[in-house]
Amino acid sequence: MKYHIKKGDTVKVTTGESRGHQGRVLSVDTKNYRAFVEGANMVSKHSKPSSKNTQGGIVKKESSIHLSNLVLVDAKGNATRVGRKKDKEGNLVRFSKKTGEFIK
Repeated sequence: MKYHIKKGDTVKVTTGESRGHQGRVLSVDTKNYRAFVEGANMVSKHSKPSSKNTQGGIVKKESSIHLSNLVLVDAKGNATRVGRKKDKEGNLVRFSKKTGEFIK
């Protein structure tokens, strides 16, 4: 299955508590159709003391967001839908449906 969002893309959250938040995609869980967005959908996790974190305690971290609740933001900062078409070399690339420009 093809996904409209990839790791490293800048996205905008459309629904939920983090609505309107823009951030970079940290990772995409293709099996569950979810993504982790930097600074969005923050949750509190309790952590035990370990060698890495000797103090332990409550840690704030990102939780996953369903891909249907995310929209890609193009280079100009506009939220846009994503399409696919072939470029001059014949490779299938993503493009912005709002501006028609290719997305890298």
